[in-house]
Amino acid sequence: MPTGYIKTQKEEGIGILTVDRPPVNAISTEMIKEIGESFKQLDDDDEVKVIIITGGGNYAFIAGADVKEMEGIDPAKGYDVVKAGQKVFWEIEHSKKPVIAAINGMALGGGNELAMACDIRISSDRARFGQPEVNLGLYPAYGGTQRLSRLVGKAIAKEMIFTGRMLRAQEALKIGLVNQVVPDGEELRAAKDMAMQIMSKAPVAVRMAKKVINDGLTADYEKAFEIEAEYFKEILKTEDLIEGIKAFLEKRQPEFKGK
Repeated sequence: MPTGYIKTQKEEGIGILTVDRPPVNAISTEMIKEIGESFKQLDDDDEVKVIIITGGGNYAFIAGADVKEMEGIDPAKGYDVVKAGQKVFWEIEHSKKPVIAAINGMALGGGNELAMACDIRISSDRARFGQPEVNLGLYPAYGGTQRLSRLVGKAIAKEMIFTGRMLRAQEALKIGLVNQVVPDGEELRAAKDMAMQIMSKAPVAVRMAKKVINDGLTADYEKAFEIEAEYFKEILKTEDLIEGIKAFLEKRQPEFKGK
């Protein structure tokens, strides 16, 4: 049954999904399912151009999973739980819309994994990041072992996962785990500002650029260039390209239609 911990709202073309389960927004198996369902609603809404994911309150983005659920869990059930979480985070990563994480506090375990599934991460300067699963005899399995190594490199990812240590926001910025660090309380505003900036650009170009980047990362290097070239043929057919060039030559702001 629904938990009621996942909230959504829309503001000027921005869809905001908030995980709000005091005190630390720990996510349960049912909540993962709700995150997926709520995210899909925003993703399918034509009025929504950019999606922001954040945590309720001012202490945590998501400080890990509900540990009580793991007690006595059998391997078959555990496998199903992991696959369900991987599926939801994969759908977020491969959404047709840009997704920004506004990280308002602790992003630990599944919280950091959810943030990494987003395209862009904007962090409060008091946020902390980590994969502390080894403290429980586990490792990150909602895609964390793979996304972390791709974001920060294999060596740093192994250090974070093997030791379970937490990183401060500035260290997360230094290693490329987050894109931007802002004063505490400003992360959602900063995410909205970036969303507005993205929405001012050609929607088809942004959408296709995301797909090319994601598809290229899972292909070999030579194939990735072919993917880039193939999608470029498609972008040349868009009305937005005609408008963008015309507006540039006429020295005015373009009026993109997303076609």
